[in-house]
Amino acid sequence: MAGTDPEPAGRLRADAVLLGFARALRAAGADTSSERVHAFLRAVDALRPGVRADVYWAGRLTLCGDRDDLERYDRVFAAYFGTGQAATRPTRTLVPPRMRLTLREAPAGPRPDGPPGERQGPPTASLASSVEVLRHRDVAHLDAAERAQVRRLLAAFALRGQPRRTARRRPARRGMVDPHRTVRELLRRGGEPALLRRHARADQPRRVVLLVDVSGSMAPYADALLRFAHAAARGQRTEVFTIGTRLTRVTRELSHRDPDLAMASVAEAVPDWRGGTRLGELLREFLDRWGQRGMARGAVVVLLSDGWERGDPELLAAQMRRLHRLAHRVVWANPRKARPGYAPLAAGMAAALPSVDAFVEGHSLAALEHLAAVVRGADVGAGPGGTGGPHNTRSGDGTTTGPSASGRLP
Repeated sequence: MAGTDPEPAGRLRADAVLLGFARALRAAGADTSSERVHAFLRAVDALRPGVRADVYWAGRLTLCGDRDDLERYDRVFAAYFGTGQAATRPTRTLVPPRMRLTLREAPAGPRPDGPPGERQGPPTASLASSVEVLRHRDVAHLDAAERAQVRRLLAAFALRGQPRRTARRRPARRGMVDPHRTVRELLRRGGEPALLRRHARADQPRRVVLLVDVSGSMAPYADALLRFAHAAARGQRTEVFTIGTRLTRVTRELSHRDPDLAMASVAEAVPDWRGGTRLGELLREFLDRWGQRGMARGAVVVLLSDGWERGDPELLAAQMRRLHRLAHRVVWANPRKARPGYAPLAAGMAAALPSVDAFVEGHSLAALEHLAAVVRGADVGAGPGGTGGPHNTRSGDGTTTGPSASGRLP
C-alpha cells in the first residue's frame, strides 16, 4: 500500500528468522528458554543487526547456558546462516549453500551513528530469506541444494526423552539431608560444626525408540527421517528400527558420526527399501523380541509412518494397545498429516490412532523440531500447521488421562 512504512514488516520478518534460529538451537539440545530468546532479540537490536559477528556473539552470550551448548551453537549457526563461526573466531571451510541467509561482515572502524531518532533495525528482507522459509517446506518437494541445506540442519539435531526421576540421589543445595556425607564432613572437621550436606533424586532421560517406515509410500521422506534418527541415535538411550516388509535394527549402523556414512551403512543393512508395509506383524515382532523384554517399558516410542497397512488392521490395533500399555508415551509422526483436508482414514492409521498419545506432522524441518519437543515432554500445542491430535497426559500420581487412557507402566 502506498505510503506504508516498510520497517515494521521488515522487522517482523527479521524477528521470525531469529526466532527460527532459536528453535533450531533448541532442537539441537540447547536449553533455549523464552527468557534467553528475549535477551537474544534485545541484544541483536542493540548491536548491529546486519553484521554477522554481532548476531553470532549476541546469540552466543544469551542463548548458551553451559559449556556443552557452545559446540551446538557453532554447528547450528553454521548450518542456519550458511557460514562458519563469527569473523573473530577461526573458521572451518564449509561448502557455501546456494540458499542461505546473508549477513554482511563487520565494517572496519567505529559503529556509525545514524540521524537522531533513526534506529539501526534488525536485518530485514535480505536476512529473512530462504532458511526460515525452508524450515516449513515439505521435504518431498525440495531440490538438491535445498535438501543439502536441510541435511546440514538435521545434523545439528539432538533428541532426548522426557526426563524421569530415578532412585539414585545426587548432591544438591536443597533437598533431604544426606547423613553419610554430613557425618564425613563432621569427621573431616574433627567434630566442629559444619553445614548439613543434602541430596536430591536425579533426573534421567527416558529411552527413545524410533520405528521408521521405509516402504514405497514413504520414499520421499525416508532420507530426512533417517537423518533425524541419526541425530537422535547420538544419545546413549536411543534405539532405531526400520519397518517395511521386515523389521531391521539399525542403531549400530547409525552410530557413525558422519551422516553420509551412516546412511550408506543403513542402505546396506535394510533389505526392504520401497517395499510394502506390514505394520501389525512387524510391531508384534518388535514387542516379542525387544519391547516386552524391556526396550519399550517406560520408553517414549515414536512411529514415523504414513499408516498405510497391507495386513490386517485389527492386528495393528491389538499390537498398538499392547505397546501403549508398555510404553510411557506413544507418538506417531505422519508426513501426510500436513496436507490440506487430511483425515486419518487409512485402515492402519485409523486402527492405531486410539492408542496414540500424540499425533503430529513429520513433513518438514519445523515439524521435526516440534516432534523433538514432544519427545522431550515439552508442553507444546498444535505444532506447525495443524492440531496436535489425541494427547493422553500423565498426571503427577502416575495415572493417565485422555481419550485412550489405560493402565500403563511408569
